[in-house]
Amino acid sequence: MMPSVLPMIRAAASEEGGEFDIPSMILHHLADANEWATPFGVIPLPQFAPVQVGPLTIDFSITKHVLFMMFAAFLVALMLILAARDAKRSREAGAERGPKGAANVVEAMVLFVRDEIALKNIGHGGERFVPYIVSVFFFILFCNLLGLVPWGASPTGNLSVTMALALITFVIVEVTGMRELGTKGYLETIFYAPHGMHWAMRLPMYVIMTPVEFLGKLTKPFALTIRLYANMTAGHAVVLALTGLMVIAVSANALWVIPAPLIMAVAIMVLEIFVAFLQAYIFAMLSAVFIGLIRHAH
Repeated sequence: MMPSVLPMIRAAASEEGGEFDIPSMILHHLADANEWATPFGVIPLPQFAPVQVGPLTIDFSITKHVLFMMFAAFLVALMLILAARDAKRSREAGAERGPKGAANVVEAMVLFVRDEIALKNIGHGGERFVPYIVSVFFFILFCNLLGLVPWGASPTGNLSVTMALALITFVIVEVTGMRELGTKGYLETIFYAPHGMHWAMRLPMYVIMTPVEFLGKLTKPFALTIRLYANMTAGHAVVLALTGLMVIAVSANALWVIPAPLIMAVAIMVLEIFVAFLQAYIFAMLSAVFIGLIRHAH
């Protein structure tokens, strides 16, 4: 098997007689694209003319990351619908029989997200936020995991994707604050001064604390954006760098070097599976924490 693979790896190790460039290879695999490389060849993705809406230019073209977000959304919907149907059949069969197999695992994960992430951090009345927290957890999880399969891509390694997810959470948090606290209570989360303070000190406190509180609101979506993006990008970059070292070793006929980066790449891939779950958990948990904080601003 190895003799037949070596010519292909050597061909990948140079382009038009040039040296194999690891940084270019990493950027090529991490960046979004208008095509999808598959085992059957490169598939061009549908491209559409941009739509002008006032000052905004909206592009509805399908890119690689958009395609894999669609895959993730489809897989999440399919998994949860099938698990819900199995749970319904279990209830109809009798309380003594619970879901079995994969449906049981999905139910356990949903209950964990509901009880340990959403309700515990949002507090009383947090039931109506559970569907969002569950949805964002599984969507991010599948986006993360799709980047670990061959010829896959991780949409959460795209800054625009993580920013959009963070902005959705930001809007939910702020709208919840307006509804729960009322106009006066919500404004106090921006224009802050301790209750009972003398009026002569309130004005300096407003001047000092208002920019701090306003920036605090903006740092929450920023932290959600960068944390998810950086963690998913870093792991893939390390795996690709180790893969590049193996390609260079083969092109230089230094086959004795291959086991070291190979073992490290496998170890990083196993770690990436854990990171995929961890980052989905952290994003869902912080979203619940932010919702809980604005609902109980006191």
